[in-house]
Amino acid sequence: MTSLNSNEGITNDKQYDASHIKVLEGLEPVRQRPGMYIGTTDVKGLHHMIQEIVDNAVDEALAGYCTHITTTMNEDGSVTVQDNGRGIPVDVHPKTGKSALETVYTVLHAGGKFDKSVYKVSGGLHGVGASVVNALSTRLEVLVHKNGKIWKMRFERGIPQGGIEEIGETDKNGTTVTFLPDPTIFDAVEFVESTELLRMKQAAYLTPGVTFTFVSEKTGDKERFYYEGGIKTWLNNLVGEQQRLSSSHYFKAEGKNCLAEISFQFVATSNDHTLSFVNNIPTRDGGAHVLGFKSALLTIMNEIGKEKDKIDKKIWEFQYSDVTDGLYGIITVKIPEPQFEGQTKGRLWNAYVRTEVEKIAYDYFKEVFEQNPEEFDKIFEKIDLAARARLAAKFAKETVLRKNVLSGGVLPGKLADCSKRGNKGTELYIVEGDSAGGSAKQGRDSKFQAILPLRGKILNTEQASIQKIMANQEVKNLITAIGTGVKDNCDLESLRYEKIIIMTDADVDGAHIRTLLLTFFFRYMRPMIEEGHVFAACPPIYKFSKGSKEVYVYDEIHTPEMYGFGANENIETQRYKGLGEMNADQLWETTMNPEKRMLKKITVEDAEEADRLFRILMGEDVQSRKHFILTHAKSVKELDV
Repeated sequence: MTSLNSNEGITNDKQYDASHIKVLEGLEPVRQRPGMYIGTTDVKGLHHMIQEIVDNAVDEALAGYCTHITTTMNEDGSVTVQDNGRGIPVDVHPKTGKSALETVYTVLHAGGKFDKSVYKVSGGLHGVGASVVNALSTRLEVLVHKNGKIWKMRFERGIPQGGIEEIGETDKNGTTVTFLPDPTIFDAVEFVESTELLRMKQAAYLTPGVTFTFVSEKTGDKERFYYEGGIKTWLNNLVGEQQRLSSSHYFKAEGKNCLAEISFQFVATSNDHTLSFVNNIPTRDGGAHVLGFKSALLTIMNEIGKEKDKIDKKIWEFQYSDVTDGLYGIITVKIPEPQFEGQTKGRLWNAYVRTEVEKIAYDYFKEVFEQNPEEFDKIFEKIDLAARARLAAKFAKETVLRKNVLSGGVLPGKLADCSKRGNKGTELYIVEGDSAGGSAKQGRDSKFQAILPLRGKILNTEQASIQKIMANQEVKNLITAIGTGVKDNCDLESLRYEKIIIMTDADVDGAHIRTLLLTFFFRYMRPMIEEGHVFAACPPIYKFSKGSKEVYVYDEIHTPEMYGFGANENIETQRYKGLGEMNADQLWETTMNPEKRMLKKITVEDAEEADRLFRILMGEDVQSRKHFILTHAKSVKELDV
């Protein structure tokens, strides 16, 4: 054993001086801690890079100087964003002594967004977008068309490769940025085209009069988005063919420091479908502007409801979840200096925005509902129904769900629980039928794995009422075993298992059952999906064997030859139509053993796309649902809702 003296590996107080303080200069902090600036270094962070550059172009559009924005995914993996705005200034910056272009791309907190005379509103917060993208790129090149000339500057990992140079003449204006993300920073440098198409479409809705174009050099695809109707058109497309319970509303008004533009409509389905934006930047977690709108709606419904003596004494007052049940809304505000939660801009913080939006929305609601009492009555009926459902869910929790393991209540009889105390490291497998349940119970590790068999296809919770759902025995077993409660009462602190794993057969029926379960979780236990507690098991589809050699295959495209079997050998191929066809040892080795199995985490990435998927699969259009399941059941490897 080697001893360690005071001078090797340990710094004592006497040795600790100024030389030990590391000063990160320029863009070094970005490369050292990229997560602080782009959130993550996975595919989300990768696409955030594009968004930062596009945001700069959108800011030019919001200022009235840009009408076209094009994003191109190049064959070499780089991305080019081009706009026809005014072009980044190229003259010498008085403070840095460098060109304004170099300053913007190499200095944190530098940019035109700090000058209110340049941008009254902008998506940028810290003025770090361009410089962060530069720092996290292997190479970045900027072309500026401005004042009749073309200017060019190149960077590598944030470091200028020479100064800015004039390379020609032009009759155009605008900025073109090409960057290649650094593979030493990101987990993988591979953009997802569908993600950018969705964002570009969204930006076109939010910026009427501006054309957004997407080009892929790899696939040859080219898409153009232009929506003159803005969020009014977007709302109509979001609602689609759903049963509409109210008119489509749209209003735009300016407060002291806030311009609000809002469109909303109530439909027959449940849950809140609100999208929100600040200066065209999506705020996935809402914030002050969303709270202002919902507060105004809650206030006016309670006020008029009491005036008309329409609110049931058992309800007394509506709550936020009541007035947003079945609400489709798009809330967008433009403000001078947005304050977000983090650089990734997930939630708006400016407190005054809530007050201004609340007043704007309240004035609109009051005028419309007083002049159109029939419109108020339609919306009131929906909200009143939601309130009654909330009370029913609360009653169900108090009567059915309170009997959990903590209070000594009786768990479902078919549940084979695990022996480990607490939920850390524990797993609940939800399986279809007693046959598969029997194999799973025998094959599991009972220390940390619990098994709950469900009989047949559970209730279609997309269409059923809360009372009918709570009366369904299979659903009650599921709720009691999980322990969190449902809807507004869903409490992850009471979650009995760390992982909830859906394990169904690898066929069409299995896909249908999995979809029904996911619908239930999405509608009634959504925090479990959002916090990453729900998974789908991946059982094998085939087993190839010859002699002592056995290979399990998890998709349809693999052949024996791909696993080293000769083409002319007498190979035994077994197709697993159901989990019950595997014995306990096989099920453990292929699907339940943490060291060998594959699990697919279920996530909620995009509310709009998830809503569309669930409407197709679980809505009233039976033909669309059957077509989707039959088309995709065998090809989908991971269901991302």
